[in-house]
Amino acid sequence: MFIINSYTLAVFFCIITMLCWGSWANTSKVSTDKWPFPLFYWDYSLGLILMTLIYGLTMGSAGENGRSFIADLQQADSASITSAFIGGIVFNLSNLLIVAAIAVAGISVAFPVGVGLALVIGVIVNYIKNPAGDPILLFGGVTLVVIAIVVNAMASSKVSKSKGSTPAKGIVLSVLAGIIMGFFYRFVADGMTLNFISPDPGKMTPYSAVLIFSLGVFISNFLWNTFFMYKPIEGSKSTYKEYFTNGTTRQHIFGLLGGMIWMTGFLFNLIASDKAGPAISYGLGQGATMIGAAWGVFVFKEFKGAPASINKYLVTMFVTFIAGLGMIIIARL
Repeated sequence: MFIINSYTLAVFFCIITMLCWGSWANTSKVSTDKWPFPLFYWDYSLGLILMTLIYGLTMGSAGENGRSFIADLQQADSASITSAFIGGIVFNLSNLLIVAAIAVAGISVAFPVGVGLALVIGVIVNYIKNPAGDPILLFGGVTLVVIAIVVNAMASSKVSKSKGSTPAKGIVLSVLAGIIMGFFYRFVADGMTLNFISPDPGKMTPYSAVLIFSLGVFISNFLWNTFFMYKPIEGSKSTYKEYFTNGTTRQHIFGLLGGMIWMTGFLFNLIASDKAGPAISYGLGQGATMIGAAWGVFVFKEFKGAPASINKYLVTMFVTFIAGLGMIIIARL
């Protein structure tokens, strides 16, 4: 299996995670104009599984170190499989709430608030379990991220007031999603070995762990996503029949693509955790908050028409995010 051999390469993989996690939601925003997000999400979850199989049978089966993808799945014990599967269930609920928050309040609100909060919780939870890196630098970087989240919320509030609306519903959804999302990574990491070159018996490598995780996402869809289909946060309800009769090829492709993009980021993040440590790896990956906010601000123009004073909030948000991520990176040097 492909294994990272340096911290520098691990950071690069985390940057790829950041780009993937911060960009996948664009497929939802593009495809759900006339396509309800719960229907989009079925394709998204299938995209997760498809991408794990592609990576598992290629990168996960190449090289001399570690265990190959199929062999690793065959030797995994029930505790490891259960942990990764629960991670998928937990992530799925939080992600559905994030997608709902995007529909209500936009990417520039949902990502900084929801994913930013998940970053804070996730780093703390993972550091307690595996304390890798300088805690002062690591948590100093996390503090700057928290400041950026607060600044973004202030900017969003001012924009809403200028437009005569309030993003309260979207912010509540984002906060709830962030709290839940902060714990999913720990479940997956608990099912994985910490030694990728000579994996522990019964534990899984990243390539097999993400497959079990994605199955947890897909199967829990029949609970979580069915609820959102018939009790939608925004818009009218949707049905299973509509998925097969109303969806276009383009809409289904965008859904699959969204899942494939997100899973690329997740797998690369888990691979990087060998050299970076779970807390730093997860923290860097959740820099996706800044990427998501950038899409909302610069591409989808979600702050268009806002008062000029908003610009100072946006500049402060991005500067503190970048500074925070920089501190997280050097925490392991």
